[in-house]
Amino acid sequence: MADWTPVLVEDRLESAADVFRALQEVMPQGHFSSWPEYVYIFADHVGQEPRLRRPRPGPCQITEAEEALLWMRWLEPADTRLLWLRADRKPWKLICWEIGIRRATANLRWQYGIAVIVCRMNGRRVPRKRSMKVVIAKAGQRSVIQRVSANPE
Repeated sequence: MADWTPVLVEDRLESAADVFRALQEVMPQGHFSSWPEYVYIFADHVGQEPRLRRPRPGPCQITEAEEALLWMRWLEPADTRLLWLRADRKPWKLICWEIGIRRATANLRWQYGIAVIVCRMNGRRVPRKRSMKVVIAKAGQRSVIQRVSANPE
């Protein structure tokens, strides 16, 4: 993809969090249960709601999720944590408590982290001597301009 937008980056990070949540939990080698395996009979299932499970993520989804994790290396560790918590669909209140910042600051840093990823994915450098708000505006403005110029009407 040549034209990354903040919305595409957000969607990819959220899908990566979903993929990693759906993968099996890793257990230490040699971990087992000494309890015998319980065999359910028909009477045990009578009146029970069926358990619906989502299908496990495929290799393509896992590869895309790993690629999205590599994007985090472009950010500061605190911003990485913030972006991952938000991609994991944690409420803003819990994120603010965990990181120890206000809601407005958390939102600004989240937007800045998304903007940095958008800039890097589009092959541009992130200006270091500019404010966060300028970087956020440029990342959003560039994607809007490219969408409008691609569809002249």
